[in-house]
Amino acid sequence: MLDVTVIEDPAAAEASLDPMRARLLAALVEPASAAMLAAKVGLPRQKVNYHLKALERHGLVELVDERRKGNVTERIMRATAAAYVISPQALPAVQPDPERSRDQLSARWLLAVAARLVRDVGALVTGATKARKPLATFALDGEVRFASAAERAAFIEELTHGVSALVSKYHDATADGGRSHRVVLAVHPTVRVPTEPAGALTPADPGPLEP
Repeated sequence: MLDVTVIEDPAAAEASLDPMRARLLAALVEPASAAMLAAKVGLPRQKVNYHLKALERHGLVELVDERRKGNVTERIMRATAAAYVISPQALPAVQPDPERSRDQLSARWLLAVAARLVRDVGALVTGATKARKPLATFALDGEVRFASAAERAAFIEELTHGVSALVSKYHDATADGGRSHRVVLAVHPTVRVPTEPAGALTPADPGPLEP
């Protein structure tokens, strides 16, 4: 089972968004049969089987074992990943285009950049998996607490200059056999996950840094 995978196919995305099928995917982090799942989600086994076949058809669950119980063969299924991300490629006609309106201070432009990141990395992972080749990537994730909006602005300015200097130093447009890499950096308020399941995500530190 993969930690996370990207759904690129529109039909697979539609199947995963069905509330009951999403519940089954979450439950199938651990292998289970239709009968076991039926007791957990409160549906007849036949109905669970119907949903499982749809998920299996789209590669979202897989068969891991078969057990004989009397005259019945029990199929043990498992989700193909612990978590799924739907790529903008699943909605190609309306996927965001960061080149349409570049605005480094726009949260919606940041969303467009993040969506492109999901789309591109998903496609790269799919290609690397099919070719059975490793994929060279790197990610840096951290958190910084600014005392004021002025310090946040100063941080962003230094970050921009520093990264621009690195790009200028290492970029070689004429390198034979070289390969272009995309660099994505983002700064946004930290989001706190609420302790109550019914709660909504909220910024962890509103207040003085808000415009």
